[in-house]
Amino acid sequence: MDIRDRHPNLAEWNDLIEGSLADPDSEPILNLDPDDPDPLYDAIFVGGGAGGRFGAAYMRAMGGRPLIIDAWPFLGGSCPHQACVPHHLFSEAAEELDRMRWFSDELFFPKFDASRASILELVRLFLAGRASAHAFMNWQTKEQLDVSYVLNARATLVDPRTVRAGGRTFRARNLVLGTGARPLTPDVPGLDLHGVYDFVSVVEELDYEPTRCVVIGGSKVAMEYGSFFHATGCDTTIVSRSPVMRSSSLHHVDEDLRAYVVGGMRERGMDILEGAEPVAVHGAAGSVRGVTVRLASGEEREIETDMVFLGLGERPETTEAQAVLGIDVGPTGRVVVDHHMRTTTPNVYAIGDLIGGPMEMFKARKSGVTAARNIMGEDLEFDFSEYPDFLHTTYEVSWVGLTEAEAREACDEVIVIQMPPYVEGLDTQHLPLPCAEGTMLYAFSRPRLSGFQKLVVDGTTRKVLGAHHCGYGAKDAFQYLDHLIHRPEGLTVDELGWMNELFLNPEHFVQLSRLRAGKSTLTHL
Repeated sequence: MDIRDRHPNLAEWNDLIEGSLADPDSEPILNLDPDDPDPLYDAIFVGGGAGGRFGAAYMRAMGGRPLIIDAWPFLGGSCPHQACVPHHLFSEAAEELDRMRWFSDELFFPKFDASRASILELVRLFLAGRASAHAFMNWQTKEQLDVSYVLNARATLVDPRTVRAGGRTFRARNLVLGTGARPLTPDVPGLDLHGVYDFVSVVEELDYEPTRCVVIGGSKVAMEYGSFFHATGCDTTIVSRSPVMRSSSLHHVDEDLRAYVVGGMRERGMDILEGAEPVAVHGAAGSVRGVTVRLASGEEREIETDMVFLGLGERPETTEAQAVLGIDVGPTGRVVVDHHMRTTTPNVYAIGDLIGGPMEMFKARKSGVTAARNIMGEDLEFDFSEYPDFLHTTYEVSWVGLTEAEAREACDEVIVIQMPPYVEGLDTQHLPLPCAEGTMLYAFSRPRLSGFQKLVVDGTTRKVLGAHHCGYGAKDAFQYLDHLIHRPEGLTVDELGWMNELFLNPEHFVQLSRLRAGKSTLTHL
C-alpha cells in the first residue's frame, strides 16, 4: 500500500494499523518517493522504535536521507504497544487503588470494593486505545518530519549496505540496527501452561481475571507489575534470587530508599521471598495451579496460584545480525558498540535495547540520534553509564547519582539531608513529612506513608552527589538534577538552596538545602 500521496487522518491511520495487525497477510505500508525507484539512502534504520524514529528524524532534519523499515504496521516500537505505556497506565491505577484502600470509607472515599478492581478490564482499556499513539507517530513522521518508511514488512539483512523488505531491495551507505529485545524465559518446567505471562503476553493474551499471582524476578518489571496486580486484589508473591530492587539492571539504589520501598510493599500485604528460586510450575487441565519455590534456607514451598508472571529482564535477538553482518556480541547478548554507536562491522551501527546500558527511552532515543549525527559527519559520543532512574510500586520512586554508601567510598566526608530523619528517640512514624503534592492526605492521617527522600552531599566540595526519592510528582525534577550534578562544575548545596522552589513541591531538596547552606562546615540534616 503506497501512501506517499495520501494523507490519512488519525482515525484512518488507526483503522489501517488495527486492520494490518488483524490480518497476517496484509500488505506493506510504503511511504517512499515514487520519483526515485532505486535511491541510495544515508542510512537504513532497521526498526522504527524510539531509537530508529528519532535517529531517522534527526538525520532528515540535518538534510540526510534516512529510511525506516519495521515489521510492525506502526512506528514507536514496543514502548507504546506492550511495554512502557501499559506499565505507566497500570502503575497509575495501582496508585489510585492504593489510596482508595487506605482511605476506604473515610472522608469522602467510598467503601473500597475489591470486586470492581480488574486486571483484565485495565488490559482491555489499554488495548482499546493503544493504536492512537501509533497513528500519531505514523502521521507525524510522514507529514511533519518527512521521513520515508516501509512498515508492516520484516527486514532481511543482506550485507552491511543492503536490506530486503516487502519484496524490494534497499541500499544505503550505513545500517542502523534497532530491533529491540524480548523478555527472558527461565529454564523452569511448566512455563508452557496457560496462565504464564510476561509483560508482552499479559497484554496480548490475558483472557481471565487472576486471583493470585507469583512473580518470578526482582527487576523493575517484577516490582511494577507485581504492585499493580496486588493493588487490584490479586494476592501477589515475588520470588527473587537477588534482593528485590538489587537486580543487575538497577544501579545507584540507596539502601534506605530500598528499605522504604520494599518495606512498603510488604506492609501492603505482598509476600516477597528474596534468595529464592522457582523449581517448577504446576497445573491442572492445562492451566497454572501452583509453583514450587526453593527458599533461601533450602526448604521447598508450594504456593497456590492461577497466574505466573515472568519479570527477569530482556535479551536482544541478534542471531541474523551476527550471521550476516558479523557483528560482535557481548556475554549478556548485547551488541558491542563504541560511544559513537558503531559496531565492530564497518558502516553498521546499533542502538536502543540491542546495546548495553539501561533499557530506557532516553538511551534509545539518544543512541539513535548519536548514530545519525555521526553518520552525517559529526564526531559525537554518547556515554550512558550515568543517568537518572525510576520505577513504580504504588509510589513513584526516583533516584540519580551516588548512594550514601557509594559516596562514603569515594569521599572523605559525606553529608546527608534526609526526610523523615533517622534520629534515635524521635518518633518519626508520627512525623507528617515529607508533606507534598500527592502525599498530603497520607501526611495528615498516615504519616508513615508520606514518602522518603535523601540528598547526598560531598562535605568538602559541597557538591551534590546523589538524590533519592519515594513519593509522587518528583520524577520530572530528576532529569534536571541529573544534568546539573553531572555537568563539569556540578551542583553545590548552596546553589540548590538558592533556587526558586514552587511550594509545596514533591522534592524538598531546595528548601532543606537552604536550611544548611549558611553553615561554613556542613552537617547532617
